Amino acid sequence: MTIIQQVEKHVIKKSHPHYSMFCEYTHLAKNLYNHANFLVRSEFLETGKWLRYQDLDRILRHDVDYPNYANMIAAQSAQQILRLLDNNWKSFFKAIKDWSKNKYKYSGRPKLPKYKPKGGKMLFILTNQQVRLRDDLLYFPKSFQRFTIKPRCVHLSNFKKINQIRIVPNNQIFCVEIVYSISVTDTLLLDNGRYMSIDLGLDNLATIVTNTRSKPVIVNGKGLKSNNQYYNKKNAHYQKVAKQMNDKFYTNRLYRLTQKRNFKIEDS
Repeated sequence: MTIIQQVEKHVIKKSHPHYSMFCEYTHLAKNLYNHANFLVRSEFLETGKWLRYQDLDRILRHDVDYPNYANMIAAQSAQQILRLLDNNWKSFFKAIKDWSKNKYKYSGRPKLPKYKPKGGKMLFILTNQQVRLRDDLLYFPKSFQRFTIKPRCVHLSNFKKINQIRIVPNNQIFCVEIVYSISVTDTLLLDNGRYMSIDLGLDNLATIVTNTRSKPVIVNGKGLKSNNQYYNKKNAHYQKVAKQMNDKFYTNRLYRLTQKRNFKIEDS
């Protein structure tokens, strides 16, 4: 038996009563990330020392000039932000090590982890200890103003548990991602001489043939291709209009067009 993770998404639009709450919390998460990143960058540039997650957690808990960490909506969520920053720095040092040996693979020296945009938002994470599943409803902490979600994954026959919740800002919407585990039965397949080949393409998204004389299967990709062609045509037109009218390259109309196209691709 193997345990694997999957993700279930729920979209929170501007019309949702909790939309402003998600704006506030993801903005606070961004502030904490930037402040912690400032501490790590300053220490590294001054002394060459890398402040790890444990160091940051200890410093911020006693930082009277920055009480936001201790007063964060959820302590475990604040810790998840520090872990995310720690992983970003770990990736930076790994890239530097590889760059020093294989400079031909890079266009330049890897840069320090950047700050998030001043007025922006960032990922907000809740652990499975912060949410509660009851009567097919997922209840969030009290600070989330009675926000609940009805997850579909709990009705799967092989559902095991919910691992974490990710609130992902995506321009003018939020995606609430439920990360959960399911069990998959391990099967040892013996070579019985029966093979399948899958050829990926455009007009034919996938062509599937076997050596068992079964009828080949063709998955039509023209619908996705047509959707992309329509999107590219409309996108070019509205970009041209936006540039002429407002000297902008991106507008709310373009955002809605892109969002609609992305949703169609995901549901295909």
